[in-house]
Amino acid sequence: MREIEPHTAPPLIDFPCTFPIKVMGETHDEFSTTMVTVIQTLVPTFTADHVEMRASSAGKYISLTCSVYVTSQAQLDDVYRLLTTHPLVKFAL
Repeated sequence: MREIEPHTAPPLIDFPCTFPIKVMGETHDEFSTTMVTVIQTLVPTFTADHVEMRASSAGKYISLTCSVYVTSQAQLDDVYRLLTTHPLVKFAL
């Protein structure tokens, strides 16, 4: 009997790459600075220059698009884990 090979899909992302991560939370004076510091724990080269900021129309929430240079899926997953567990973050996409 012939052994069936497991199907492996090609990776969806080619690493290394710059990956945009959207981070949202309530407007807070230190939100952007804090998110940069959090990301820098895993990606030391990440700076505020890699962040685009947008406030909600009512000004209650802030959205950051963080362009993070990652070298592997594991590193990207770690960045997401750090961001989504931070108390200031409502969600990260």
